[in-house]
Amino acid sequence: MNLDLILEDCINLAVDAGKAILDVYKRDFSVEYKDDKSPLTEADQLSNDIIVKGLSEKHPSISILSEEFQGDETRFDNDYCFIVDPLDGTKEFIKKNDEFTVNIALSHKGKPIIGVVYVPVTNELYYGLKDSGAFYRNLNELKPIRVSDKVNELILMGSRSHQSEKFKNMVEKNKDKITEIRSAGSSLKGCLVAKGEADIYYRFGLTMEWDTAAMHCIVEESGGVFRQIDHSEMTYNRKDSLNSKGFYVLNKTDNLFVE
Repeated sequence: MNLDLILEDCINLAVDAGKAILDVYKRDFSVEYKDDKSPLTEADQLSNDIIVKGLSEKHPSISILSEEFQGDETRFDNDYCFIVDPLDGTKEFIKKNDEFTVNIALSHKGKPIIGVVYVPVTNELYYGLKDSGAFYRNLNELKPIRVSDKVNELILMGSRSHQSEKFKNMVEKNKDKITEIRSAGSSLKGCLVAKGEADIYYRFGLTMEWDTAAMHCIVEESGGVFRQIDHSEMTYNRKDSLNSKGFYVLNKTDNLFVE
């Protein structure tokens, strides 16, 4: 299997989907709500259609799990599965604060081996490939990225939309090491740790596989640590797509603040 080719296809589809998202973003749009009360827009569906159609045509032997396309049970018998969030940060999209992404990952036997996170508004791209490193691309540059090596004066990423009591208590207990708490939407938080612009990110609340898979790969390929809150490994293409335990992203294990 040519992972370099698959990565290139994932990047191109993420950018194409991002263009469609921006077309909706620039005009008025309606918001619907799914059974779980999460918001859904025309942009979510357009992006999903572009990505799922493209992946299905280019790599028909690989299963697909998307927030808007659950696939069928045959994917559990497939060692390879694309994990897609066509619009990560729909709440941020609706608020029009620019902090939303397109996420595409490829998992192999439950482990993320390709991760692509594209930021449509700024045309920034983060990606990782198993055993090949993580990279950042914008209009002017392409460069490898690495996590920081800081253990003091840490920048902690926190969600703009989700902050729990557990999060607040953790911050209070470790305030001597934390200099700044920075907010960002969607998977950008993990990508900023991977890029070395932040140092740690703790998420105690619920997420789904498609929220974390691409970011997970990028973080690990940048030298970072991605684990569930109980320190177990996060796996993908599961029968239950809920990430129920929470997770953390660290530049290094010295900054582990949970037992």
